[in-house]
Amino acid sequence: MYAIIETGGKQIKVEEGQAIFVEKLDATEGDTYTFDKVLFVGGEDVKVGSPFVEGATVTAKVEQQGRQKKVVVFKYKPKKNYRKKQGHRQPYTKLIIEKINA
Repeated sequence: MYAIIETGGKQIKVEEGQAIFVEKLDATEGDTYTFDKVLFVGGEDVKVGSPFVEGATVTAKVEQQGRQKKVVVFKYKPKKNYRKKQGHRQPYTKLIIEKINA
């Protein structure tokens, strides 16, 4: 059984036992987090939401909060002596999918 959930403006396909990385959620490590924005539930019987499947939830355990590797943003204009260097580290939350309730 699998499901498609919406979080952080993105749609993610999840299965039980899978580890996923999502945009940072307001939860501490060890907590359980419940997604109620379930768009699709697949498996033996298929449920398609419009836009969300009623009564369907996905429960996950927060394993880790962290930040991704640094991305360097470098802007310059040739022959004008303009250079700008910036770095960015996107925060994330690592989750382990425990149960899909449909």
